[in-house]
Amino acid sequence: MTDASVPAQTGAAPAPKRKTGVPVWRVGKPDSFLAAAAAVDTARAALADIARPEDIGEHLAAKSEGERVVTHLFTSLLPGYRGWQWYVTMARITRSKVATVSEIGLVPSDDAVLAPEWVPWSERVRPEERAAEQPAASEEPTPHDGEGEPSEGTAPEAPGQSETPAQPDAGS
Repeated sequence: MTDASVPAQTGAAPAPKRKTGVPVWRVGKPDSFLAAAAAVDTARAALADIARPEDIGEHLAAKSEGERVVTHLFTSLLPGYRGWQWYVTMARITRSKVATVSEIGLVPSDDAVLAPEWVPWSERVRPEERAAEQPAASEEPTPHDGEGEPSEGTAPEAPGQSETPAQPDAGS
């Protein structure tokens, strides 16, 4: 008995790498009530609650998420989000004719402009930057240049001042 979801080892192409945030759509016909034109209008109205109407483009698709759950996709016209799509996930209970909006947001499509993957600081720093940082951290600045004269940027000590301030007497 073989599992149909596992590709055969002979000649099977590797699965394409999924982009972060892009949902895996279930196959199958979407719920007819949730995919109807009235549900598209409900989805667009729900989007208008969080986005300006001019940032919501055309309806692209109604995709099945499971039994009585459908996600509607709309083109995003939001500046800076070229290639992204608005999504509205809607659901209904058995034999109900009322669609409930479950979730709203943006997802990137295949041609979306995305930020590069995050790289930890320790991996972003070049070796020469790290080497330059090591000696600078170990050197401690001295207030004098060794000749008894203050070095540049330090104020000369006033006569009668000591390096440590006098402590008040504990008995007074």
